[in-house]
Amino acid sequence: MIDNLARMAKGEGGSEIASVAGASPPSVISGPAGAPPIPPRVPRVPEYGRSEPGEGEEIGSETDVFEGRPPWTTGDSFSWLFIAAVGFIAGQFLSLVILTIVAAANGHLSNLSALAAETVPPAWVVVGGLVGLWIGFVGAVVLASKKKGSGNVVADMGLRFRRWDPVIGVVIGVVGQFVLLPLLYLPWEHFDPKLSHELQEPAKHLTGGFPGVDLAVIAVLTVLVVPVVEELFFRGLVLQGFVRLFRGAGRILGPVLAVTLTGIVFGAAHGELLELLGLAAFGIVLSVMAYRFKRLGPNIFAHATFNLVAILVIAFPSGMIHWVR
Repeated sequence: MIDNLARMAKGEGGSEIASVAGASPPSVISGPAGAPPIPPRVPRVPEYGRSEPGEGEEIGSETDVFEGRPPWTTGDSFSWLFIAAVGFIAGQFLSLVILTIVAAANGHLSNLSALAAETVPPAWVVVGGLVGLWIGFVGAVVLASKKKGSGNVVADMGLRFRRWDPVIGVVIGVVGQFVLLPLLYLPWEHFDPKLSHELQEPAKHLTGGFPGVDLAVIAVLTVLVVPVVEELFFRGLVLQGFVRLFRGAGRILGPVLAVTLTGIVFGAAHGELLELLGLAAFGIVLSVMAYRFKRLGPNIFAHATFNLVAILVIAFPSGMIHWVR
Protein backbone atom coordinates (compact mmCIF):
# COMPACT_ATOMS: atom_id res chain seq x y z
CA MET A 1 0.00 0.00 0.00
CA ILE A 2 2.80 2.42 0.92
CA ASP A 3 4.59 1.75 -2.39
CA ASN A 4 1.41 2.47 -4.37
CA LEU A 5 0.82 5.67 -2.44
CA ALA A 6 4.44 6.64 -2.95
CA ARG A 7 4.16 6.28 -6.71
CA MET A 8 0.99 8.38 -6.64
CA ALA A 9 2.71 11.03 -4.51
CA LYS A 10 5.62 11.25 -6.96
CA GLY A 11 3.37 12.11 -9.92
CA GLU A 12 3.34 15.37 -11.76
CA GLY A 13 0.63 16.64 -9.41
CA GLY A 14 2.85 16.13 -6.39
CA SER A 15 4.18 19.64 -6.23
CA GLU A 16 5.48 20.60 -2.86
CA ILE A 17 3.32 22.67 -0.58
CA ALA A 18 6.19 23.62 1.65
CA SER A 19 9.67 23.39 0.09
CA VAL A 20 12.88 23.15 1.98
CA ALA A 21 14.87 26.31 2.16
CA GLY A 22 18.15 26.13 0.31
CA ALA A 23 20.20 27.35 -2.61
CA SER A 24 18.96 26.96 -6.16
CA PRO A 25 20.55 24.07 -8.11
CA PRO A 26 23.78 24.99 -9.91
CA SER A 27 23.85 25.25 -13.69
CA VAL A 28 25.05 22.16 -15.55
CA ILE A 29 28.38 21.80 -17.32
CA SER A 30 28.19 20.73 -20.93
CA GLY A 31 30.14 17.62 -21.89
CA PRO A 32 31.32 16.50 -25.34
CA ALA A 33 28.98 16.96 -28.27
CA GLY A 34 25.99 14.64 -27.99
CA ALA A 35 26.79 13.72 -24.37
CA PRO A 36 24.34 14.46 -21.55
CA PRO A 37 25.06 17.47 -19.34
CA ILE A 38 27.43 16.83 -16.45
CA PRO A 39 26.36 18.37 -13.16
CA PRO A 40 29.21 19.99 -11.29
CA ARG A 41 30.34 18.56 -7.98
CA VAL A 42 29.50 21.10 -5.35
CA PRO A 43 32.11 20.95 -2.58
CA ARG A 44 30.77 21.30 0.92
CA VAL A 45 32.49 23.84 3.12
CA PRO A 46 32.29 22.55 6.69
CA GLU A 47 31.37 25.02 9.36
CA TYR A 48 32.47 25.03 12.95
CA GLY A 49 30.83 22.21 14.90
CA ARG A 50 29.48 20.54 11.78
CA SER A 51 30.83 17.48 10.02
CA GLU A 52 31.80 17.15 6.40
CA PRO A 53 30.52 14.21 4.30
CA GLY A 54 32.96 11.33 4.17
CA GLU A 55 34.85 10.12 1.12
CA GLY A 56 32.42 9.29 -1.67
CA GLU A 57 29.52 10.80 0.25
CA GLU A 58 29.29 14.26 -1.29
CA ILE A 59 25.94 15.96 -0.95
CA GLY A 60 23.45 14.83 -3.56
CA SER A 61 25.31 11.67 -4.54
CA GLU A 62 23.51 8.36 -4.93
CA THR A 63 25.45 6.96 -1.97
CA ASP A 64 24.19 9.63 0.37
CA VAL A 65 21.35 8.71 2.72
CA PHE A 66 18.02 10.57 2.54
CA GLU A 67 19.02 12.67 -0.47
CA GLY A 68 22.02 14.28 1.15
CA ARG A 69 20.56 14.92 4.58
CA PRO A 70 22.68 14.44 7.71
CA PRO A 71 24.08 12.68 9.62
CA TRP A 72 26.80 12.27 7.01
CA THR A 73 29.21 10.02 8.89
CA THR A 74 29.00 7.15 11.35
CA GLY A 75 30.46 9.40 14.02
CA ASP A 76 27.71 11.94 13.38
CA SER A 77 25.08 9.21 13.69
CA PHE A 78 26.35 8.32 17.15
CA SER A 79 26.19 12.01 18.05
CA TRP A 80 22.59 12.27 16.81
CA LEU A 81 21.48 9.21 18.76
CA PHE A 82 23.28 10.41 21.89
CA ILE A 83 21.61 13.81 21.59
CA ALA A 84 18.25 12.05 21.14
CA ALA A 85 18.80 10.05 24.35
CA VAL A 86 19.76 13.19 26.25
CA GLY A 87 16.73 15.01 24.85
CA PHE A 88 14.40 12.23 25.99
CA ILE A 89 15.85 12.22 29.50
CA ALA A 90 15.79 16.02 29.64
CA GLY A 91 12.15 15.97 28.56
CA GLN A 92 11.23 13.64 31.40
CA PHE A 93 13.06 15.86 33.88
CA LEU A 94 11.47 19.04 32.52
CA SER A 95 8.03 17.44 32.78
CA LEU A 96 8.67 16.78 36.47
CA VAL A 97 9.91 20.33 37.02
CA ILE A 98 6.92 21.89 35.25
CA LEU A 99 4.43 19.70 37.11
CA THR A 100 6.11 20.51 40.43
CA ILE A 101 5.91 24.25 39.78
CA VAL A 102 2.27 24.12 38.67
CA ALA A 103 1.30 21.83 41.57
CA ALA A 104 2.96 24.17 44.06
CA ALA A 105 1.14 27.13 42.53
CA ASN A 106 -2.31 25.55 42.84
CA GLY A 107 -1.77 23.89 46.22
CA HIS A 108 -1.46 20.26 45.06
CA LEU A 109 2.24 19.69 45.60
CA SER A 110 1.71 17.22 48.43
CA ASN A 111 -0.52 14.93 46.37
CA LEU A 112 1.05 15.40 42.93
CA SER A 113 2.11 11.74 42.66
CA ALA A 114 -1.37 10.53 43.52
CA LEU A 115 -2.97 12.86 40.97
CA ALA A 116 -0.57 11.75 38.22
CA ALA A 117 -1.34 8.08 38.97
CA GLU A 118 -5.11 8.49 38.72
CA THR A 119 -6.95 6.81 35.86
CA VAL A 120 -8.11 10.25 34.76
CA PRO A 121 -5.65 12.86 36.11
CA PRO A 122 -6.41 16.59 36.03
CA ALA A 123 -5.91 18.25 32.66
CA TRP A 124 -3.05 20.41 33.96
CA VAL A 125 -1.10 17.24 34.83
CA VAL A 126 -1.49 15.91 31.29
CA VAL A 127 -0.59 19.20 29.59
CA GLY A 128 2.34 19.88 31.90
CA GLY A 129 3.80 16.46 31.22
CA LEU A 130 3.44 16.85 27.47
CA VAL A 131 5.02 20.30 27.39
CA GLY A 132 8.11 19.08 29.24
CA LEU A 133 8.59 16.24 26.78
CA TRP A 134 8.13 18.55 23.80
CA ILE A 135 10.84 20.89 25.03
CA GLY A 136 13.26 17.97 25.34
CA PHE A 137 12.36 16.53 21.93
CA VAL A 138 12.49 19.81 20.01
CA GLY A 139 15.67 20.85 21.82
CA ALA A 140 17.38 17.61 20.77
CA VAL A 141 16.30 18.05 17.14
CA VAL A 142 17.56 21.63 16.98
CA LEU A 143 20.84 20.79 18.74
CA ALA A 144 21.60 17.83 16.45
CA SER A 145 20.92 19.94 13.36
CA LYS A 146 23.10 22.76 14.64
CA LYS A 147 26.06 20.69 15.83
CA LYS A 148 26.11 17.80 13.35
CA GLY A 149 23.96 18.99 10.46
CA SER A 150 23.40 21.95 8.21
CA GLY A 151 21.71 24.02 10.90
CA ASN A 152 18.45 24.05 8.94
CA VAL A 153 16.05 21.84 10.92
CA VAL A 154 13.42 21.79 8.16
CA ALA A 155 15.93 20.55 5.58
CA ASP A 156 17.84 18.20 7.86
CA MET A 157 14.73 16.39 9.14
CA GLY A 158 12.84 16.34 5.84
CA LEU A 159 9.93 18.44 7.11
CA ARG A 160 8.24 18.77 3.71
CA PHE A 161 4.68 18.35 2.48
CA ARG A 162 3.18 17.47 -0.88
CA ARG A 163 -0.31 17.55 -2.29
CA TRP A 164 -1.09 13.88 -1.68
CA ASP A 165 0.32 13.72 1.86
CA PRO A 166 -3.05 14.27 3.63
CA VAL A 167 -4.63 11.44 1.63
CA ILE A 168 -1.74 9.07 2.25
CA GLY A 169 -1.62 9.91 5.94
CA VAL A 170 -5.35 9.55 6.56
CA VAL A 171 -5.41 6.14 4.84
CA ILE A 172 -2.44 4.82 6.83
CA GLY A 173 -3.76 6.24 10.11
CA VAL A 174 -7.21 4.70 9.70
CA VAL A 175 -5.81 1.34 8.56
CA GLY A 176 -3.43 1.38 11.51
CA GLN A 177 -6.23 1.87 14.03
CA PHE A 178 -8.91 -0.37 12.55
CA VAL A 179 -6.89 -3.10 10.81
CA LEU A 180 -3.31 -3.38 12.04
CA LEU A 181 -3.81 -3.07 15.79
CA PRO A 182 -6.97 -5.19 16.10
CA LEU A 183 -5.26 -7.99 14.15
CA LEU A 184 -2.19 -7.80 16.37
CA TYR A 185 -4.18 -8.10 19.60
CA LEU A 186 -6.84 -10.51 18.37
CA PRO A 187 -4.95 -13.69 19.43
CA TRP A 188 -4.37 -12.30 22.93
CA GLU A 189 -8.05 -11.63 23.56
CA HIS A 190 -8.61 -15.38 23.92
CA PHE A 191 -6.31 -15.34 26.98
CA ASP A 192 -7.55 -12.04 28.43
CA PRO A 193 -11.24 -11.25 27.80
CA LYS A 194 -10.76 -7.81 29.40
CA LEU A 195 -7.96 -6.86 27.00
CA SER A 196 -10.05 -4.36 25.02
CA HIS A 197 -10.94 -2.47 28.19
CA GLU A 198 -7.35 -2.53 29.45
CA LEU A 199 -6.02 -1.18 26.16
CA GLN A 200 -8.28 1.87 26.48
CA GLU A 201 -6.84 2.93 29.84
CA PRO A 202 -3.83 4.93 28.52
CA ALA A 203 -6.14 6.89 26.20
CA LYS A 204 -8.55 7.60 29.04
CA HIS A 205 -5.58 8.65 31.14
CA LEU A 206 -4.99 11.45 28.63
CA THR A 207 -8.47 12.43 27.52
CA GLY A 208 -11.19 10.53 29.34
CA GLY A 209 -13.47 12.22 31.80
CA PHE A 210 -12.43 15.79 31.05
CA PRO A 211 -15.07 18.48 30.63
CA GLY A 212 -15.65 19.79 27.12
CA VAL A 213 -13.13 22.65 27.16
CA ASP A 214 -10.30 20.58 28.64
CA LEU A 215 -10.93 17.74 26.21
CA ALA A 216 -10.94 20.18 23.30
CA VAL A 217 -7.60 21.69 24.36
CA ILE A 218 -5.94 18.30 24.81
CA ALA A 219 -7.43 17.07 21.53
CA VAL A 220 -5.93 20.02 19.66
CA LEU A 221 -2.53 19.42 21.27
CA THR A 222 -2.47 15.68 20.57
CA VAL A 223 -3.72 16.00 16.99
CA LEU A 224 -1.84 19.12 15.85
CA VAL A 225 1.26 19.40 18.04
CA VAL A 226 2.19 15.86 19.09
CA PRO A 227 2.48 14.45 15.54
CA VAL A 228 4.85 17.22 14.42
CA VAL A 229 7.07 17.05 17.51
CA GLU A 230 7.26 13.26 17.67
CA GLU A 231 7.80 12.77 13.95
CA LEU A 232 10.67 15.27 14.01
CA PHE A 233 12.20 13.42 16.95
CA PHE A 234 11.58 9.74 16.10
CA ARG A 235 11.40 9.69 12.30
CA GLY A 236 13.74 12.62 11.80
CA LEU A 237 16.45 12.53 14.44
CA VAL A 238 16.34 8.87 15.59
CA LEU A 239 15.55 7.13 12.29
CA GLN A 240 18.12 9.04 10.27
CA GLY A 241 20.71 8.34 12.96
CA PHE A 242 20.00 4.59 12.78
CA VAL A 243 19.95 4.59 8.95
CA ARG A 244 23.44 6.06 8.80
CA LEU A 245 24.66 3.87 11.66
CA PHE A 246 23.56 0.63 9.95
CA ARG A 247 24.47 1.65 6.43
CA GLY A 248 27.36 -0.82 6.37
CA ALA A 249 24.96 -3.72 7.00
CA GLY A 250 23.76 -3.58 3.40
CA ARG A 251 21.12 -1.99 1.20
CA ILE A 252 18.34 -4.19 2.64
CA LEU A 253 19.44 -5.26 6.12
CA GLY A 254 20.60 -1.77 7.10
CA PRO A 255 17.25 -0.04 6.51
CA VAL A 256 15.37 -3.00 8.03
CA LEU A 257 17.39 -2.70 11.22
CA ALA A 258 16.94 1.07 11.27
CA VAL A 259 13.15 1.13 10.82
CA THR A 260 12.64 -1.79 13.23
CA LEU A 261 14.73 -0.29 16.01
CA THR A 262 13.11 3.11 15.55
CA GLY A 263 9.68 1.52 15.88
CA ILE A 264 10.70 -0.34 19.03
CA VAL A 265 12.20 2.81 20.54
CA PHE A 266 9.03 4.70 19.69
CA GLY A 267 6.85 2.08 21.39
CA ALA A 268 9.07 1.74 24.46
CA ALA A 269 9.31 5.52 24.92
CA HIS A 270 5.58 5.65 25.76
CA GLY A 271 6.09 3.47 28.84
CA GLU A 272 2.96 1.36 28.26
CA LEU A 273 3.91 -2.33 28.49
CA LEU A 274 0.51 -3.65 27.42
CA GLU A 275 0.47 -1.37 24.37
CA LEU A 276 4.11 -1.93 23.43
CA LEU A 277 3.30 -4.39 20.62
CA GLY A 278 0.80 -2.08 18.92
CA LEU A 279 2.83 1.09 19.42
CA ALA A 280 6.02 -0.53 18.10
CA ALA A 281 4.18 -1.99 15.09
CA PHE A 282 2.66 1.34 14.10
CA GLY A 283 6.01 2.99 14.82
CA ILE A 284 7.61 0.64 12.29
CA VAL A 285 4.94 1.56 9.74
CA LEU A 286 5.68 5.25 10.28
CA SER A 287 9.42 4.57 9.97
CA VAL A 288 8.91 2.74 6.67
CA MET A 289 6.88 5.69 5.42
CA ALA A 290 9.59 8.19 6.36
CA TYR A 291 12.27 6.07 4.71
CA ARG A 292 10.19 5.43 1.59
CA PHE A 293 8.92 8.98 1.02
CA LYS A 294 12.05 10.71 2.38
CA ARG A 295 9.91 13.39 4.00
CA LEU A 296 7.74 13.69 7.11
CA GLY A 297 4.55 15.05 5.53
CA PRO A 298 2.71 11.71 5.18
CA ASN A 299 3.87 10.66 8.65
CA ILE A 300 2.47 13.73 10.35
CA PHE A 301 -0.96 13.24 8.78
CA ALA A 302 -0.92 9.50 9.59
CA HIS A 303 0.07 10.17 13.21
CA ALA A 304 -2.55 12.90 13.55
CA THR A 305 -5.28 10.68 12.09
CA PHE A 306 -4.33 7.84 14.42
CA ASN A 307 -4.62 10.12 17.44
CA LEU A 308 -7.82 11.74 16.21
CA VAL A 309 -9.52 8.36 15.90
CA ALA A 310 -8.60 7.59 19.49
CA ILE A 311 -10.05 10.90 20.71
CA LEU A 312 -13.28 10.39 18.80
CA VAL A 313 -13.72 6.93 20.27
CA ILE A 314 -13.19 8.33 23.77
CA ALA A 315 -15.70 11.09 23.09
CA PHE A 316 -18.15 8.64 21.47
CA PRO A 317 -17.31 5.26 23.08
CA SER A 318 -17.58 2.15 20.92
CA GLY A 319 -15.25 -0.78 20.36
CA MET A 320 -11.55 -1.23 21.04
CA ILE A 321 -9.07 1.58 20.49
CA HIS A 322 -5.37 2.11 20.97
CA TRP A 323 -3.32 5.23 21.32
CA VAL A 324 -0.17 6.88 20.03
CA ARG A 325 1.02 9.96 21.89
